[in-house]
Amino acid sequence: MALRDLREWIALLEREGELHRISAEVDPHLEVTEIVDRTVKAGGPALLFERPKGSTHPLLINQFGTERRMCLAFGVERLDDVAAKLADVLEMQPPEGLAAKVRGLRMLKSIADSRPKVVRSGPSQEVVLRGDEVDLGLLPVMTCWPGDAGPFVTLPAVITHDPRTGGRNVGMYRLQVLGPRSTAMHWQLHKDGRADYLFSDGRLEVAVALGLDPVTAYSASAPLPKHIDELMLAGFLRGEPVELVKGVSVDIEVPAQAEIVLEGYVARDDLVDEGPFGDHTGYYTPAEPFPVFHVTAMTMRRDAVYPSIVVGKPPQEDAWLGKATERIFLPAIRMSVPEIVDYDLPVAGAFHNLAIVSIRKSFPGHARKVMNALWGLGLLSLTKGIVVVDAHVDVHDYEQVLFYAGANVDPKRDVVIGEGPLDHLDHAPTLQFLGGKIGIDATAKSPAEGAREWPPEIEMAAEVRELVDRRWAEYGLDAVPPAGNGAIRQSSRSLLRR
Repeated sequence: MALRDLREWIALLEREGELHRISAEVDPHLEVTEIVDRTVKAGGPALLFERPKGSTHPLLINQFGTERRMCLAFGVERLDDVAAKLADVLEMQPPEGLAAKVRGLRMLKSIADSRPKVVRSGPSQEVVLRGDEVDLGLLPVMTCWPGDAGPFVTLPAVITHDPRTGGRNVGMYRLQVLGPRSTAMHWQLHKDGRADYLFSDGRLEVAVALGLDPVTAYSASAPLPKHIDELMLAGFLRGEPVELVKGVSVDIEVPAQAEIVLEGYVARDDLVDEGPFGDHTGYYTPAEPFPVFHVTAMTMRRDAVYPSIVVGKPPQEDAWLGKATERIFLPAIRMSVPEIVDYDLPVAGAFHNLAIVSIRKSFPGHARKVMNALWGLGLLSLTKGIVVVDAHVDVHDYEQVLFYAGANVDPKRDVVIGEGPLDHLDHAPTLQFLGGKIGIDATAKSPAEGAREWPPEIEMAAEVRELVDRRWAEYGLDAVPPAGNGAIRQSSRSLLRR
């Protein structure tokens, strides 16, 4: 059953022993961040600060901070189970036979039922503040790091409509609080919200939803193509449509179950210096001009809970938002590049700095073909480095990947250096937005690729492994795991849990 709202999610976390309430008064200016940073890195619980200094609204943070909580949010045992649900849609074929037709009809109904549902009223509008009544200072908005330019709203679902098509976009763009009724709107160069802004006729209405059920909140961060509605994705993944209600001051439908909604507009050429901000890259992003969001109304539930997230040197809470995206969108990537077996976006690489990809290699230069395909695919086009390995390599086992990157690579032959678009927040390139790309082909090579005869890999005979497996208890090696050297291998998930 879908979690209806943030409060049901908090109740579930508490029942599962995944939530800790802090009743002491804690300052959202830096102090909360230091507590959260230590908690995240220890694999600790979600935190509900019941008395944030200067506000009557509780502050929820670290709700997504472990693999278990992400799985709880989606109601699955593994994040790959969510990917399998999406794969069923992407792989739909004309059905043959009655049973297949029934399954297909059920799937089509599930997709149709995922569309957001407009309702007459919702708890997100129990309290309505307009005009001069609006005061963002009522919320416990955090200043996360000492060099931040001020308090930032960090877990919003920002809703706009494409002025050309009317299509809805929901994105997660940070907001720097400038005053009681205005923020900066951090619409990066490659994001759909910025495109809506640039194509507006001078004024674009905006709504910002805060405090959503976890799947809808996640969907705001999902890298969807512009024509796919994030709220429809949320409905499909939840198994229940997102309820919407008409805004009180804008012609935008907003989540009816949200804790808080900010409504307003941005105007063309109304810019302000936004930042610095301690970002997920581990560095402060410098001040840059971004649009001003003018808040015309602020609606809330009674006793609204304010959600936040800390980003900074990884791993932080956003690690598992990123890992969810990595898993969920694997089927979509395979639709474009079917030879891909699996991929990993290391948390330590801030997701867009490095991708490790395993492929079913079938011709000379195949790894280079995959590199170029990924560099032309949506937001993966911003990936700075790609390592390609053979199908049998576990891309989540960094020691195994490093072994093949060392063993199979001749740097003169197997390293690709190119140039292309880079993430807006990447401080390393000489030019902003544009810089170098590196691809490493760590697959086994054939003579057709200029290699000498490739020697066989060392591997124990299968019958000997089976013999030792059967007799393991006889050896008395209780301190040694029975599955060979698996104990010393560290996957991306085990590294995150540390």
